[in-house]
Amino acid sequence: MKLSEENCRQPKTGDLPLLPEETKNLIPDIPQWTLADKSIQREFSFKDFRQSMDFVNKVAELAEKQNHHPDIFISYRKVKLVLSTHRVGGLTLNDFILAAKIDLLI
Repeated sequence: MKLSEENCRQPKTGDLPLLPEETKNLIPDIPQWTLADKSIQREFSFKDFRQSMDFVNKVAELAEKQNHHPDIFISYRKVKLVLSTHRVGGLTLNDFILAAKIDLLI
């Protein structure tokens, strides 16, 4: 399964976060992302503020289409994205799918 070709699905009541073994199996598919406590994250650097904002707008459009939204932190030429599924209190396949799709925006 190629993550970037999948689509996020709406979490259902009772869905659980991925098990640690599952996240360790998926993280190699998005090698520039870092596994944190209950999230995955990546920092992007750009030439200037305009490029940073252009990227953020592309991420926002993608997130809306996938109905899965990252936490976005902007600091002039740097953009940090943090993905987790708040509804389940941890990581789901949606986070890895969106990360893979975001990687295609660069």
